[in-house]
Amino acid sequence: MLLRVGPIFLLLASNVFMTFAWYAHLKHHRNSPLWLVILVSWGIAFFEYLLQVPANRLGMQAGYSLAQLKTVQEVITLTVFVGFSTWFFKQPVSWLQMVGFALMGLGALCIFKPW
Repeated sequence: MLLRVGPIFLLLASNVFMTFAWYAHLKHHRNSPLWLVILVSWGIAFFEYLLQVPANRLGMQAGYSLAQLKTVQEVITLTVFVGFSTWFFKQPVSWLQMVGFALMGLGALCIFKPW
């Protein structure tokens, strides 16, 4: 069981780092030089890679297909992004965004459901 959920927890943690690397500077560092923002983002993304690469390797060992790993990563990305945008940026999620995310979730179901 841990072998199956371990990669998911690593993907979750890696997405938190990546979301901060991509978006956090938009709140407090809009006037910082772009080169500096890129370097800081790369520094944060380094930790994302320390989690993402093992997550994918462990996921393959646990029996996930590449399509399943990518789908899990995208669903986690959307989940982390919604939480981040509402918590960090105080931006509400509209009902249309939720419908779009739900449709993506249905797509994820197609990847995992053994038809």
